[in-house]
Formats: sequence, structure tokens, C-alpha cells
Amino acid sequence: MTDWAEHLTARIEAIDLAARGTKARAENYRRMAEELAEVTGTAASDGGVVTVVAEPGGAVRSVVFGAAVATTAPAELSALVTRTIARAQADAHRAQAEVVRRSLGDTELLDRVLAEDAALFGDLPPRDPGPAAPVTAPAPGRAGAPSPQPPRRPAPGPDDDLGERSVLGQASW
Repeated sequence: MTDWAEHLTARIEAIDLAARGTKARAENYRRMAEELAEVTGTAASDGGVVTVVAEPGGAVRSVVFGAAVATTAPAELSALVTRTIARAQADAHRAQAEVVRRSLGDTELLDRVLAEDAALFGDLPPRDPGPAAPVTAPAPGRAGAPSPQPPRRPAPGPDDDLGERSVLGQASW
């Protein structure tokens, strides 16, 4: 075999090897995409008052209340739900990162994404919203009085008809 033929054969083998590698990577990406589509995070509040399942993008799939919800004050329940949703979203982000890590291995980009996720969705609970705003009663002496209505626009007069004119004041087309 000539040098040219050996060189050509070596190139063909290299292309075949690269094609097999590309097929393997494509299959790996396909499996990763399927896993990522199924990733969720779950969190339960202390005492099991509320359990949340969330997706990495932030969407909440379910909120389930335990029996203790009947004895939980509304403001406390609101804060528990908010905190538990944030924890479920953070759990979903960690699960998503683990899928990527298993598929691609450790990379600098993944490390930066995880650091950013930790800053945004870390395990710290969100700020307590506090109790709900109190409902204000009507002013004394006005109990049951209807609220004032905004003024109505006057009915159109004979000069308000635009006829063949455009709203811009020019003749219509």
C-alpha cells in the first residue's frame, strides 16, 4: 500500500472513530434530556403541615396539606407554604445539577451554575413575610355606606360623530 493510501485509510478510520464518539455523545445527551424532563424536588415543612413538589424552573406541581393544617394560623400557614415551595425548588435545582453532573462529569461551567443556584436558591428560607395585613373596618358613621363611584363619561353629543373623518382628524381613505 502506498503512503497516500495508508494516509487515506488512517483518515477514514479517524472519521469513523469520531462518528462513533459523536453517536455516543448524542445518546448521552438524549438520555440526559429525558432525565431532566422528569426532575422534581420535594420538601416538607416541619411537622408535616405542607409538602410541595416543584420543578427546576420554579413551577409547583403539587401542594399537599397534612392534618396539622387545621390547627395552623393562616399567617403561619402562608409562611410555611412559601418556605416549603422555596425548599422544593432548591431541591429540584440540586437534582437537575446532579443529572448534568452524571451525564457530563464535573465541568467549570457546571460549577459556576451550581454556585449561582446556591446564591439564588440556597437552603436559607426566604424572608418571613410576617402576619397578613389586618382587615380594616369602614370608617365610623359610614358603616354599610356604598363606596363612591368614579364620575361617568358624558353621553356623546351631536358633534362627537366622526362620520367620514378619521380619528386623526384627516379625511378617511
